[in-house]
Amino acid sequence: MKAKEILKHTKHRPFEIPERSWKFYQEWNKAIFLHWEVEPEAIKPLLPKEIELDTINGKTWLSLVAFDMNHIGIRSLPKVPHISDFHEINIRVYITCNGKPSVYFLSMEGSKRSSCKVLKTISKFPYYHSKMKRTDFSYSSKNDLYNNSFYTEYRLGSDPIIKDETDVWLTERYAVFQDYKNQIIEYDVHHVEWPMQTISIKKLELDYPKFNHLIDNNPDRIHYSKGIQVLTWDKKKYQI
Repeated sequence: MKAKEILKHTKHRPFEIPERSWKFYQEWNKAIFLHWEVEPEAIKPLLPKEIELDTINGKTWLSLVAFDMNHIGIRSLPKVPHISDFHEINIRVYITCNGKPSVYFLSMEGSKRSSCKVLKTISKFPYYHSKMKRTDFSYSSKNDLYNNSFYTEYRLGSDPIIKDETDVWLTERYAVFQDYKNQIIEYDVHHVEWPMQTISIKKLELDYPKFNHLIDNNPDRIHYSKGIQVLTWDKKKYQI
């Protein structure tokens, strides 16, 4: 789908697309979403004070998303070889900032050192390298520095998911806010509504020592999506 067509799909968004032009293109493919419902008081200490935690029905959520990042590029320029395609796992929580329901990343892992280095420098996101491997039915990651590990075996169903209010709340997020030194950085994003289908987790083993008090091997919700094309606007900076 061309960018002009993607920009026509806006009814699912909770707020308007920026008036300025988008700058970056990327694809988030074969995405596995694992979600845990958590008490808000457990997440608040992990956020900068300038960012407000978002809640639904008195609770908030923490999610691990394992997917393939593909075709990263700057608008009107070809993608950068050896950097544009890699596996990624991020751990995120749900926030509001500047009136926008958004996400905040607690952790971001990538399978290529070069990609992590470049994206961390450009975006200021907390990327670090982990050894990752993916097959049609499994996804694994290992990081010796932080002693993080993730392994899952899964099978995909053919049925689409009929989303409830919480499913939409968890997935349809169109901004990212991140702290960096004495700044809050904002990125606006846009894509069509996530297409979701059923997934069955056959095996799940995860160990993230920093977050083990929040996540375990029994997520409260799981989703799978074949992927989306994503337009991203250049970052805005706010002094803290």
